[in-house]
Amino acid sequence: MTSAADANSPWHEVATLAQLDPDFPIGVEVQGHRIGLFLLDGAVHALEDVCPHAYALLSQGFQEGGLIECPLHAARFEISSGKCLNEIGQRDLHCFPVRVQQGRVQLQLQRPAKDVA
Repeated sequence: MTSAADANSPWHEVATLAQLDPDFPIGVEVQGHRIGLFLLDGAVHALEDVCPHAYALLSQGFQEGGLIECPLHAARFEISSGKCLNEIGQRDLHCFPVRVQQGRVQLQLQRPAKDVA
């Protein structure tokens, strides 16, 4: 789904809640950023979608027990926090703020100041 917000809006519409499944994450792209959307215990989480270890989309990985596992090398991350759980993952994932309004999933692209060039 293409963002319904203009490029300067802090919130970008990326999916509908009906598109999300607790067993199958989806990947979206917003302004060149690949982001994985995960439904966990009824809450939507948005994490950077590219595994830090090697270019693999985490949204194509294995979601189970609140974790996402990279489909290539088994790096594992907590969905709720982005925390890296094994050394191969190299670092924690960035989490994006998410909200659901009238069944539409929206996220912000803000990144921590240390990540901004």
